[in-house]
Amino acid sequence: MWRETIQRFGTAEPVLPSAQAEETALLERIAAGDGRAFETLYRRYFPRLCRFLERMTRRPALVEEILNDTMLVVSCNAHKYRREARASTWIFAIAYRKALKALKHLDDPVEDDPDEEAARIEPGSQPNEEMLRGQLRHVLDTALQALSAKHRAVVELTYFQGADYREIARIMDCPVDTVKTRMFHARRQLKALLPERMEDLL
Repeated sequence: MWRETIQRFGTAEPVLPSAQAEETALLERIAAGDGRAFETLYRRYFPRLCRFLERMTRRPALVEEILNDTMLVVSCNAHKYRREARASTWIFAIAYRKALKALKHLDDPVEDDPDEEAARIEPGSQPNEEMLRGQLRHVLDTALQALSAKHRAVVELTYFQGADYREIARIMDCPVDTVKTRMFHARRQLKALLPERMEDLL
């Protein structure tokens, strides 16, 4: 059930070869000092990196700082990008390392943001689709928060960013088997957390 629940919120569309070539060309132009190319790449990656960093860190206040640090590295090191990996893999690897570094300096517990909590259904009322999706998303987000940062990253990269295990291994700088192990544990935890909480909403 948990897998279907995640997929209901939209898996990332596959990156087309033409888009990959365009991003590689943007990095080449950035390496040559083209500021407009950097602005284009920044706008393209802003929503994707925001989502990834919010999921991974669970600290919305840190997201913009980590994202800007990530894109600064991209800007300064575009000349180091090699085509063995997709541009997105390289950029997400930088974001992942920046997020881990930021988390090392923090040990405060993360509280749920009441402003982001899904609207509750009043007794006797019929939930509409938007309200139901909001509650489902809140339950899913809460379950994901129970995972470690590395496990959340694997789930996010797989189901919401469309990365395969080999790409995730590059991003996380670990063997593919380690990625598979992390996904196994993440799935097991989600399977244990979601069904009981989802029955009342499905």
